[in-house]
Amino acid sequence: MTTPSPKPRRKAEQRAESLEQLLDAAEELFSQHGFYGVTIKDIADKVGVHKSLVHYYFTDKQDVFDKVIARRAPITRGRRMDALDAYETSVGGKPTVEGALRAFLDTDLDTYSNGGEGWLHFGVLAAQSNNTPAWGAELMDRLYDPVVLRLIG
Repeated sequence: MTTPSPKPRRKAEQRAESLEQLLDAAEELFSQHGFYGVTIKDIADKVGVHKSLVHYYFTDKQDVFDKVIARRAPITRGRRMDALDAYETSVGGKPTVEGALRAFLDTDLDTYSNGGEGWLHFGVLAAQSNNTPAWGAELMDRLYDPVVLRLIG
């Protein structure tokens, strides 16, 4: 009796897996060394591929960084909005500044501390990005402005 061979993966699945591996590696490296401390070659080496594969998926290092941030941002943005909605409902539409800030920040702290290694790396990147106008603050503003406007509105 022979064991059936595993079903070959489709090219789309292989591409998606390669992209995820590159994003995971870049996320870890950027969180450890910052934007300027990482090269395209570093990302490729971490995954064990030629740097041309990185260039296949990304135009340059800034594109890699932006896509690393953009991958998780919708999740955190949604969780923040849900937390603010729940808080506002719980206080009968009469929020306090302290309560709104707790809902806003506690959601992220919970995600970063309980979401696994990738979320820890993302938390570091979010902090770095918000404090480094040259390579991340504009992106963070664009991705998170709806939440901030809700928080202050």
